Amino acid sequence: MDDARVEFDINDSLKHYSIDPASIATPEAPAELVDCENDPESLTPALINSYLNPIVDAVAESPEAILRSSYFDTVQFLLKTCSQISPATLSKLLDLIVSALSAQTNIVHSDLEVDDQYEQETIQHHKQLLEIYGFLLRWTILAVETRALEKSAEAPVRGRGKGAKARSGAGKDASWDASSQLQTALDVMSNTLKLKLARIFVTTSERDTFIDLFTRPVYHILENEARVKVDGIRKHCFRVLCIAIKHHGHAFGAQTAINQNLSYFEHLSEPMAELLQILAEQYDYPQLTEDVLRDLSKKEFNSNDVKGPKSVSTFLTKISERIPHLVINQMSLLGELLESESYTLRCAMIDVCGSLIEMLNKEVDANSERREHYEAQIKLFFGVLQERFLDLSPYCRSRVMQVYLRLCDMPQMHMKQRQKAAELAAQSLEDKATNVRRNAIKLLGKLVSTHPFRIIPSYGSLLSFKDWTTGLEDIEAQINALKPPEELQEKATVNGATVDETLLQDATQVENEPSSELKHPNEMTEEEKAAAIKKAQEQAVTNNMLETLQAVRKFHLKALSFIEVVDEAAEVIMQLLSSKNKSEVMEAMDFFTLINAYKFENALPGIRRMLRLIWTKGNSDEGKGVQTHLIECYKNLFFDAPPDFDANRSANYIARNMISLTFGTTPAELTCLEQLLSTMMKQGEVKDLVIQKLWQTYGYRGTDKSKTQRRGAIIVLGMLALAEPKIVVEEMETCLRIGLGELGRRDLGLARYTCIALRRISPPPGKQSAGTTPVQVVKLPNHHAVLARLAAMVEMVSDNKEWFGVAEQAISAIYVLSKHPDVLCSDILRRKAKYVFAPQAQLRPTPDGAEGDEDSQLPTPMEEEPPTDVQRPARKQGPALALSQLLFIVGHIAIKQIVHLELCELEFKRRKAEKEKNAMPRASVTPESASPVKKGRKKTVNKEQTPAPEEADELDLMAGTTEDDFTEAIAHIRERELLYGPQSLLANFGPLVSDICSNNTSYNHPTLQSQAALCLAKLMCVSSEYCEKNLGLLLTILERSKDAVVRSNLVVALGDMAVCFNHLIDENTDFLYRRLNDGDASVKRTCLMTLTFLILAGQVKVKGQLGEMAKCLEESDRKIADMARMFFTELATKDNAVYNQFVDMFSVLSADTGLDEDAFKRIIKFLASFIEKDKHAKQLSSKLAARLPRAENERQWNDVAFTLGLLRHGDEEIQKMVAEGFKVIQAAA
Repeated sequence: MDDARVEFDINDSLKHYSIDPASIATPEAPAELVDCENDPESLTPALINSYLNPIVDAVAESPEAILRSSYFDTVQFLLKTCSQISPATLSKLLDLIVSALSAQTNIVHSDLEVDDQYEQETIQHHKQLLEIYGFLLRWTILAVETRALEKSAEAPVRGRGKGAKARSGAGKDASWDASSQLQTALDVMSNTLKLKLARIFVTTSERDTFIDLFTRPVYHILENEARVKVDGIRKHCFRVLCIAIKHHGHAFGAQTAINQNLSYFEHLSEPMAELLQILAEQYDYPQLTEDVLRDLSKKEFNSNDVKGPKSVSTFLTKISERIPHLVINQMSLLGELLESESYTLRCAMIDVCGSLIEMLNKEVDANSERREHYEAQIKLFFGVLQERFLDLSPYCRSRVMQVYLRLCDMPQMHMKQRQKAAELAAQSLEDKATNVRRNAIKLLGKLVSTHPFRIIPSYGSLLSFKDWTTGLEDIEAQINALKPPEELQEKATVNGATVDETLLQDATQVENEPSSELKHPNEMTEEEKAAAIKKAQEQAVTNNMLETLQAVRKFHLKALSFIEVVDEAAEVIMQLLSSKNKSEVMEAMDFFTLINAYKFENALPGIRRMLRLIWTKGNSDEGKGVQTHLIECYKNLFFDAPPDFDANRSANYIARNMISLTFGTTPAELTCLEQLLSTMMKQGEVKDLVIQKLWQTYGYRGTDKSKTQRRGAIIVLGMLALAEPKIVVEEMETCLRIGLGELGRRDLGLARYTCIALRRISPPPGKQSAGTTPVQVVKLPNHHAVLARLAAMVEMVSDNKEWFGVAEQAISAIYVLSKHPDVLCSDILRRKAKYVFAPQAQLRPTPDGAEGDEDSQLPTPMEEEPPTDVQRPARKQGPALALSQLLFIVGHIAIKQIVHLELCELEFKRRKAEKEKNAMPRASVTPESASPVKKGRKKTVNKEQTPAPEEADELDLMAGTTEDDFTEAIAHIRERELLYGPQSLLANFGPLVSDICSNNTSYNHPTLQSQAALCLAKLMCVSSEYCEKNLGLLLTILERSKDAVVRSNLVVALGDMAVCFNHLIDENTDFLYRRLNDGDASVKRTCLMTLTFLILAGQVKVKGQLGEMAKCLEESDRKIADMARMFFTELATKDNAVYNQFVDMFSVLSADTGLDEDAFKRIIKFLASFIEKDKHAKQLSSKLAARLPRAENERQWNDVAFTLGLLRHGDEEIQKMVAEGFKVIQAAA
């Protein structure tokens, strides 16, 4: 039986294999192995090897050994049971078949080379062996791949460790990787396909069957994503397929396989593109690529199919990158995919167009003969891309900008295309999709960074609109200078008048007769010839210069057009800094950082607008990311010195930049800058040397330091001191010498910011967060030099309006730094009152011993420079202005005293909480006995003073006092003693202020009236009794005052009173809402801001006045409109707030005849967007529908109908009523 020859029919074997490999008969297989077919555990490696090893030895000796039936059936049986045998056995089988096929291939190759006229019988013999080994190899590879796929699928289950057998099996399979063996097998297959198979397989069907034995397992290998990632396996697979396609007619089979692979296997998109590239470039067979692209252009996808379009899209993108010269030939067909419903296919075609433009751009450089043809094609593809800016899908609109980002790196991208791209990107900044806007910002930044206008060296790559405009004017001036005079230029016939031709002829004849000037060259002398030649040469040079200048002028115009587009886009991007999408915000920050380097006009406003992002909530990664990115941008802009600077020059550079940040800033921007710089200081980003340079700038007394520089230095130092107070503590003497000295008195702005910096020495106790260890705040005695100088600044005689800002900050600093601020402020108030109300002979305050005491406390360096109010001669000051300053001091002290009392209360509660377990009950000291502002200096320290660390005894003595008792005592002091106490200084000013405000004709000085109103408002915040008594007066001033500043101040004051004494203000909120119709925009803005706070905080009840706030949505002032939008957006987050007030708002808006109909519709549309619940929409619709029959005119009816159209009510009755229209009924005469 061992000598029996196998009867092998490839078609029969493939038929059985395709049905079920187990159905293949193996009659000659050893009985011992067959018996184990139903008992896998008995099929041991030892048993298998006892039969397999002889086969290996025999086949190694001669590949023909496989023709023995017993050997062939044994191999087939083992392959049938491949799922039961060990990986080692399967590996041995693969080695056996691959080595045998390799040997047989070499034999066939040598035989065919030696004898071209080979005997038919021998050819049949070789054919049979090749088919047997090809069949076995296909079977083996499929078995190996099936085992690999099963292993990868079971890996997670085995990883969880269920069952000892599973774990041992996993270890057995995991130790075997067939990658190297597969590479060897694929290499042998390639060599086999290189044979002259046409001589062995005569018919096409025989050859195709044999080729299929090799290509089928290759496609099976490619289906395994892990195999495709192995570079060696992938390249060997491609080699087999390329040889089969090129030499053995496998093109159609490959075309079908590629189309199927793209439909079912996403991971094969890029490998298939690589295969076609290798086939086209290395095997010179581009036809298959063209056929595949034609098939794809006609392919239709199911609307539910997501996988197919995505895979095809990736394939198209990759193949256009690899072999664009083949793709461009099929663009007429592929262009239909741009109209596909699948956005992924449209995105792919956008990528294809980009790749083709890149390819054509290179061809333009390499092939000048067809330059025009290539440029026309480039223009065509750019046109396609520009159309896609309006694609329905935001993904496509984003993709086209991503393609442009790639194209911007092309050195020859045409200026027209760049300009068009910039304009389209600027339009896309207003797209609804965040991703589109973000990519538009990116594209604009890329267009700027790769701009082509750097070829003119005089601008140094910068794009300043002012510089380029100046350059254009210079060019035009040069052009005008080279042009001939106007009288020598041809002039058009005036009004199209006609001239008789005979007159022209006569004139010509007369003109030509004495043509002595126009001589023939032969008639000219040498001098005349030289002059004519010289004149012609000069004319040629002039013409050349004119042409050059015209070209330069045209270039300037293009540059200015581009700059204008970017500057206009920057204004829109400024708005996007407020976007809720953090990645978009960061992209906008990068954009402004970039265009600042190119000196665009709108760069600095954008950089300043970025500052507000420092307040982005940092409780999420995105929030922290925005803050971090902002700091990084500012570091790059202002804190990174050029690399060639040494430490000293770097510090000077950074200090100058920090100071420049304060120039021309608004108070809001300064607040943001303060937060930014203090954050950077906490992070250690500001070096000590930079701080030294700032102090040098501030302390330098030379004339070359401007006011703004000195002010900027102390502003920045004050900001840094928020994070590190010792910055100011160590240079306190400098502050006294400069800001509170002679320079400060000449520059009150400098003095004001110096007071702010000094406040940072000691953080207020109220700023400490709960739960943290309290900071021991440093408090200074009242005779300290700093407090003496601050008091002197408050009492300084000055007619400058900046005095009020200095006094405000000086008093605030006293309350922060002093141990007993009420005592010191009492003295200040007493001296100032004495100065104001003293006889006119005393024109300045002369407190007894005050100056001597103050001088005695100053440090030694200060003694040569005593306060100027002591040494200077008396200055005359108008009584109205002096009284105004006194009232300002009174009002501000009153407000700061309230804060001081609240801090005392907080400190008491904190200490009581710390000591309530350990402290012994002690006698309570009645707080009513203390008065915060006395006429005379008290012998005992008031308990409401801020306790110093070393003088904590008074609050400690109150350990037995309950918190409620202490709170009541503080409230009593505030309500009854500050303004009504018999010993209170402030009590003397309450009636005075009321009288001044009441008699505005007698006291008609505008500054006095302004300060009196402000003081009245501040005093009203102290006591409810005083507030109630003077509320009518305050509201009268609010209504009648012509000063916008006064009205704004009183609006803010009413807001504060609404918080303090809600029961008094709640009935008078109409006066607040009326200011929304104020003629001054600043008053409107202040009022809207105040109402926004009060309503959102729940401090006032809304009684139908929201309609007035809704009108602010249509304000011409952008800030007011934006603030109103923010208000309603926040209000909508409250419980049904917009729904509850919707009908009232509608009534107010509809009844306002002064409101334009279009404006009404825009407001209502915005408000209706917050009605999201169907239940609410139906209820509102029913209420509004009831108004339709009662409408008095068509405008009212239209308003209701329009609003009903915005609400999702779904009521047919209402729809019918609206459809009937407005009915006009005329009464009978």
